[in-house]
Amino acid sequence: MTASDLITQDPEALAHRCVEVCLEHKAVDILLFDVREKSILADFYLVCSGTSMPHIRALASGIRSAMLEEGLRPRGQDGEPDSRWIVLDYGVLMVHILDPERRGFYGLEQLWDDRKIVYRSDSAES
Repeated sequence: MTASDLITQDPEALAHRCVEVCLEHKAVDILLFDVREKSILADFYLVCSGTSMPHIRALASGIRSAMLEEGLRPRGQDGEPDSRWIVLDYGVLMVHILDPERRGFYGLEQLWDDRKIVYRSDSAES
């Protein structure tokens, strides 16, 4: 499967691959939302937390590396080195990696219906 095939034919596989990377890198409170019916920006939103800024950077680096292995580069990335929030835009998938304090303040997961969660890590808050 080529990179464009993965994006156009199976965006859910791309999203679940990013979840695997988050698990491998010990991300906290991983939530994957299927927002195909609600968002024109992406099909899936992945939200997870890192325990420190180096951890957040490592999570982002791990996801970028895994996607590069699939032939994919992010369309965009945002987040300054000390912003405590990094966003990776893969078109069909938006990845938000935040520290717990910032995540609690912005409440991204409250934007989406809990019934649209397709993956929730054991450490996810309810």
